Amino acid sequence: MMWILGEILIILGLIFMSFGVIGLFKFPSFYPRILIASKIDTVAMITILLGVALRHGFSFFTLRVLLILGLILIVNPIVTHIVARFAYLSGYKPKKSDKIEHVDHTHHK
Repeated sequence: MMWILGEILIILGLIFMSFGVIGLFKFPSFYPRILIASKIDTVAMITILLGVALRHGFSFFTLRVLLILGLILIVNPIVTHIVARFAYLSGYKPKKSDKIEHVDHTHHK
């Protein structure tokens, strides 16, 4: 039973990833695309890795998969933020269609 549930989660993760790739082409510029890529990558990897963990049962391998899952949950949003922040600071400004308000960075303490 757990094996079947694991397979379903893996297939669901692949479907999420496929829709995410299609969704990337629907957005006009960098900032919405990086947001969608981060969300889809995180959600797809959660479902795929949980499926792998359920499929293999409780073992040392499952603990390693869950450790990798925890690292992805922590690192992926941070890396996406860093990439978007450096793109902004390097002069790549959002388009008006992105509807991102300007942030004033002159008031640092």
